[in-house]
Amino acid sequence: MSQIDEQTRTELEAAAFRRLLEHLNERTDVQNIDMMNLTGFCRNCLSRWYQEAATARGIEMTKEEGRVAVYGMPYDEWKAKHQTEANADQLAAFEVNKPADAG
Repeated sequence: MSQIDEQTRTELEAAAFRRLLEHLNERTDVQNIDMMNLTGFCRNCLSRWYQEAATARGIEMTKEEGRVAVYGMPYDEWKAKHQTEANADQLAAFEVNKPADAG
């Protein structure tokens, strides 16, 4: 891979993150619990990481503001529109594979 300067690398990473959010917003059929069970992270994790990054840079951001940045709307609204009830298999898999910092 060719040499990429730090600014360009940051811009590429930001573009990839924005595309990931677009993809997740297009795939509202994919439930957070399924993402957690398969990948160990979900939209809530992304929103928490986003909030943590803001805080690390001295930017005050609430949990809800971080979620709006990822979900594109308030979390309660997203849940009402897109979240389904987890079934027993999903819940059992989550308990087995739940990351220590899942929240």
